[in-house]
Amino acid sequence: MKLKRFLLRYYPPGIILEYEQQNVLKTKSIDLLDLKPNTNVQELVEEIAKKERLITNSRKEQVAQLIIKLQQKISQPDDRYFYLFKVLRAHILPLTNVGFNKSGSCFITGSYDRTCKVWDTASGEELHTLDGHRNVVYAIGFNNPYGDKIATGSFDKTCKLWSTESGKCFHTFKGHNSEIVCLSFNPQSTMLATGSMDNSAKLWDIETGVELSTLTGHSAEIISIGFNTKGDQVITGSFDHTVSVWDVNSGERIHSLIGHKAEISSAQFNWDCSMIITGSMDRTCKIWDAGSGQCMGVLVGHEDEVLDVVFDYTGQYIATASADCTARIYNAFTHELISKLEGHQGEISKITFNPQGTRVITASADKTARIWDPFTGDCKQILEGHTDEIFSCAFNYEGNTIITGSKDNTCRIWR
Repeated sequence: MKLKRFLLRYYPPGIILEYEQQNVLKTKSIDLLDLKPNTNVQELVEEIAKKERLITNSRKEQVAQLIIKLQQKISQPDDRYFYLFKVLRAHILPLTNVGFNKSGSCFITGSYDRTCKVWDTASGEELHTLDGHRNVVYAIGFNNPYGDKIATGSFDKTCKLWSTESGKCFHTFKGHNSEIVCLSFNPQSTMLATGSMDNSAKLWDIETGVELSTLTGHSAEIISIGFNTKGDQVITGSFDHTVSVWDVNSGERIHSLIGHKAEISSAQFNWDCSMIITGSMDRTCKIWDAGSGQCMGVLVGHEDEVLDVVFDYTGQYIATASADCTARIYNAFTHELISKLEGHQGEISKITFNPQGTRVITASADKTARIWDPFTGDCKQILEGHTDEIFSCAFNYEGNTIITGSKDNTCRIWR
């Protein structure tokens, strides 16, 4: 094995090693999820070198410099104030979802008008209209980190794969018997997963457009789907009150996470694939050991349905959003409540951390989005102007641009 070069990954902090093995170029990552501005760099380098034989004595200084660079990045103060940059009258009918590509240079909007539109973030100009579905375009996503492809899942029971650059349709994936309501690319961008109201999920080959497997076993609609970071497992959350963990290669179910007393609203792996978080209409969230499928803890406190739950980029913190108009931040390991985010006058349907983990944004039925300090619970800013409920919000990778999508048929860019 011969080390070719290092690549920095800011969020979550890590160093990517590009190396050659038997004339094949490969990569592996050193995750530095616990890196803090005051971490002892030399001790960390020695620890890394002990575990990773590609880091020889001659490379240690280079690794130290990269760690210092990461420390500088994570210690930058976050006191940004966001201003409204553009209001996009995006679609003639309500929006369903919004999403950025990794760099944040462009974003997509799905709509009841049966289209998905691609937008340039810097100018607010429309780049493409992805037209071809015969019903609502509900689930949308980029194949991040690459961002050269877009998937759209529709109530017409099909999913389409498009070129970001040209807007051309590569494949139409047919096979579901009911509406497609969620989708996810694997991180390697070789596969797409779709979840449907027909109680099944399917895995598709992006290159050939062929169906690889059908994941059956749920007894109600699948409303949440996502891969782990390695791309070897996928989770599905269902209205049957359970979440299933599947082996991607065999299509077999590895675990069924049973314990919630009502419909699942969302489910997600953390970055290092060790934990799964699930949110439910039973007002609780549960933390599961991804390896054993055992429940490790229950997060209680919300007085109404939990509508969204997410990990931060490092997988160390959890944010929950509820119909009780509040959001909460928990420590993923101790399950301790860190802060309550109070101030919205309507249910909160969406919550997300910025990649830096220093801010949280919430989207609410009260027509506002709010930016919070997750550790103090202070509301830092209220994004006002939408005239109907906001159901979607996202930060770009640098954390310096936000998009909000509303039932008022507009999308707003804040920066």
